[in-house]
Amino acid sequence: MFAKSGRRGKAPFALLGHVAFRCAPGSGAHLRNGGFGAPVVCAGGRYLHPPNMAMGNANPVIYQRSEARLLTARDEDEDVHDPIDDREIFDLIKSINDPEHPLSLEELNVVEQVRVKVNDKDSTVGIEFTPTIPHCSMATLIGLSIRVKLLRSLPDRFKVDVHITPGTHASEEAVNKQLADKERVAAALENSQLLDVVNQCLSAQSN
Repeated sequence: MFAKSGRRGKAPFALLGHVAFRCAPGSGAHLRNGGFGAPVVCAGGRYLHPPNMAMGNANPVIYQRSEARLLTARDEDEDVHDPIDDREIFDLIKSINDPEHPLSLEELNVVEQVRVKVNDKDSTVGIEFTPTIPHCSMATLIGLSIRVKLLRSLPDRFKVDVHITPGTHASEEAVNKQLADKERVAAALENSQLLDVVNQCLSAQSN
């Protein structure tokens, strides 16, 4: 799905919030991801915070899940062209798991249907997501998970734009730039440990 980027010569580093640091030798961290702003991933598929940094938002507000969409006979008729709409895209991303908490992005109000914009005719999808705190260190990983989910689910004709809700994150410009860089996304997903973390975010919740 993703082409190789040719960025393997760059030294591995990670961008967590607004703090950049290199992987410590012997730490078990492996991040040849083209400098994509994602958590340092170590053996075992876990991410590492910068030294002495606790979980970004230890006690997040939990929001109620939306009701399941009721399908009509027209929706289920495969012979009828059914344009992709905002709710359909929201249903794809609302159950993505948060990287830090055993909650979905919908339950943390990171994604909302009102921040999903779809134009089926022009084949465009725009997603704004809202980190729970302005210095959320997992913002880029969340955006990457949303982008990967949509790229895996939508027809190839769609152009996907994923970005932070304006004014809600201290490093939104840097994060948005990384999420929009196709080469960096491709390079990030060549890293098996990072891809494992993204797949965990996209896996179905046990409950």
